[in-house]
Amino acid sequence: MSDETYLSIIIPVFNEQNNITQLYQNLKQVLEKLPYSYEIIMVDDGSQDATLETIQAILQHDQHCKALSLRRNYGQTAAMMAGFDHSQGEIIIPMDGDLQNSPDDIPRLLEKIDQGYDVCSGWRKNRKDKRFSRRIPSQIANYIISKISGVHLHDYGCSLKAYRKEILKEVRLYGEMHRFIPIYASWSGAKITEITVTHYPRSHGQSKYGLNRTFKVILDLIVVKFLSDYATKPIYIFGGFGLLNIFCALMSFILMLSLKFAQGVSFILTPLPILSVFFFIMGFFSILLGLLAEIMVRIYHESQSKPVYTIRHSYNFKSNSNSID
Repeated sequence: MSDETYLSIIIPVFNEQNNITQLYQNLKQVLEKLPYSYEIIMVDDGSQDATLETIQAILQHDQHCKALSLRRNYGQTAAMMAGFDHSQGEIIIPMDGDLQNSPDDIPRLLEKIDQGYDVCSGWRKNRKDKRFSRRIPSQIANYIISKISGVHLHDYGCSLKAYRKEILKEVRLYGEMHRFIPIYASWSGAKITEITVTHYPRSHGQSKYGLNRTFKVILDLIVVKFLSDYATKPIYIFGGFGLLNIFCALMSFILMLSLKFAQGVSFILTPLPILSVFFFIMGFFSILLGLLAEIMVRIYHESQSKPVYTIRHSYNFKSNSNSID
């Protein structure tokens, strides 16, 4: 066992006063058997019950356990990001605080990391949630995400995952995007795998999520897809849309002229003049937005000396030189 922290367990919680103590005890039984130094970081996401007080009672007798208390309820993604930012471990494992994830799966996640994977994702194959309000929408969302992103996982929504710390260094999460971390990781060439994990029915409290979360996930997926394909070349999407509109304006203008001179139809009797102007203006401003976005991308990368690529390893390079030994 190293003096440095090897394993960080991140647990975002919101109104889970009846689950925290049992979860902590279950975790300790598993973590104490592992040959790794560890920390447990509980992030209270603005709970309105006695969750924070319960966590504080645990902190008094366990130095391995740490806590963050957010000023208000920011949501699971923000709470998870706070835990990532304050973690010290080389391997980071987030999990839910509602006792539906099993700590017994942690050693199996670590086995996959030890085999050389950068991310190991949990798959709640036998999920114990309501079929029509939770499971079916989740299956549809997972299928769409896999098809669009090209990263094929069965369960993006499962919080129980294991990450190497370097994978999370450049990740900033917003909205409901914690489920898309494997996609971000794949952009940097991470090796990703998946294992089935145990899932228990909720015994205390109520779920914080409903069908409306599915729509949020779809909107976040649009953002992820845009960042994946066009983050460094926004002119392609804005300019492409702009050129399409200008083409439609040209077609409307030609049709307008043909109706006027071939059939004698007055301009004021058709909507084509208005459509031509509308499409042209839309096209012009779309191209303009694309150019502005290109400028912003360059400011973003150049002001931070941020490269547009990531390197997994470098060989035979001196630390302060770009020449090869």
